[in-house]
Amino acid sequence: MPDEESIDTRNVRFHFRTTEEEAALIRERMARLGITNLGAYMRQAAINGYHINVDLSDVRELVSLLRYCSNNINQIAKRANETRSIYEADIEDLRQRYDKLWDAANGILAGLAKIK
Repeated sequence: MPDEESIDTRNVRFHFRTTEEEAALIRERMARLGITNLGAYMRQAAINGYHINVDLSDVRELVSLLRYCSNNINQIAKRANETRSIYEADIEDLRQRYDKLWDAANGILAGLAKIK
């Protein structure tokens, strides 16, 4: 049972709604932890819970590089079909873009690996 001091100091209220499914999940997790006080559980979850903030700027860069590579491949394929030849400079440009693509993908994977 809370003491008089905690009742007096906790004077800010939060109110939110959930679906029936979300409420069932909350109750299930509380039961697994042996917690019966919803307010105590929500305080602990909000204060000490695990939060993930994902920065998608690297993914946007990766998508952009993928778009460049696919455009270059399409242009090279079209030229090869029309002229039956491929320029070495086009292949080198494609290889460099492909390397950048791999570097970006490896950077994203390394960042994701740090999430525990």
